[in-house]
Amino acid sequence: MARVSVLGMAVLENPGPFNCPLRFHVQFECREALPHDLEWKIIYVGSAESEEYDQVLESVPSLLGHPDFSQLQQNILASNPCVTRFYINWDGPSDQSEDIENVDPALGSVPPPPPACTPPKGAAPALGHLPENSMDCM
Repeated sequence: MARVSVLGMAVLENPGPFNCPLRFHVQFECREALPHDLEWKIIYVGSAESEEYDQVLESVPSLLGHPDFSQLQQNILASNPCVTRFYINWDGPSDQSEDIENVDPALGSVPPPPPACTPPKGAAPALGHLPENSMDCM
């Protein structure tokens, strides 16, 4: 997946006079921290067959400083939540909870589930399937 996704682009003052500077409004999203600053390039594609005829019309580094928060908006993806579940040992010492919090359960190092969540005697184990609404049954 790309680190930066372009969400939208609009040409401002279009159509406009020939000697008027090109202006664009670009909406983008950074999905992770970038090691370097962004730089936008406006390229005139002279031929679809070869990059030989392409011309860089403008190269604009991203502006440093503080963003204009009045132009920012948040988008909470409530329709597709990512749920992370951690086992909490309510009865054990609290200093061990930090050690097991980020351990992969597939490695078998997570303590067994509470008695209320264990399958009845004679029943097959759950094989990793969690019952509905079972955040306390990890």
